[in-house]
Amino acid sequence: MSDEHTERSAAVAKVRDRYASAATRAAAGETLVDPCETARFGAGLYADGDFVEAIPIGAAAASLGCGNPLAVADLREGETVLDLGSGGGVDVLLSARRVGPTGRAIGLDMTDEMLDLARRHAVEAGATNVEFLNGRIEDVPLPDASVDVVISNCVITLSIDKAAVFREIARVLRPGGRLGISDLIAETDATRTLDVDPTGCGTTAITAEEYTELLTAAGLDEITVAATHQAGPGLHAAIVRARRP
Repeated sequence: MSDEHTERSAAVAKVRDRYASAATRAAAGETLVDPCETARFGAGLYADGDFVEAIPIGAAAASLGCGNPLAVADLREGETVLDLGSGGGVDVLLSARRVGPTGRAIGLDMTDEMLDLARRHAVEAGATNVEFLNGRIEDVPLPDASVDVVISNCVITLSIDKAAVFREIARVLRPGGRLGISDLIAETDATRTLDVDPTGCGTTAITAEEYTELLTAAGLDEITVAATHQAGPGLHAAIVRARRP
């Protein structure tokens, strides 16, 4: 086994273990990031009207995101939306409401505990146009050109093979399909070895310039990467948009 393969396997296991623990805590009723204590991560970054009675409170409490991709993606009735790293399911459930009964919201996560939690939340919400899949964001288990919109909330930063993630996004998007995500970006001179936030995202964050280069290489265009707020030393949350030609 090569050193590179060993490194990748260890990184995946670390992320999986972190989020498995988070899912277990959320299932026990713990709020993972208190929205009253931070404006950097969690449900506090959503607008007051985003969480309605149809969204289980546990789904909001399980949020570890760094933004609100629903405010970015501009979802429309009848669209199919894919959430990369869907966690406890909050963005999938909110997306399902926006695309309506003729649309479809799909969540992808590699952590069994998070998938169990998300499926429980979907049942509690009575959502019938949602699906949760087990898989990695570097190898999405969906056909080519099968979704209209890809969203994600502070997950892509965790991948050590972002080029593969962006290629998969370009592959599954239909022509004219949109990418609208929240993620972390690093300042050019930021130290990349510090865990400086509740999710540990800081260790693998890239700069806005690197983000743009990788999205362009994947074949996407109309790319914008706009910082929104500081998320830690040398780190900023950002809104990232792109389109498949």
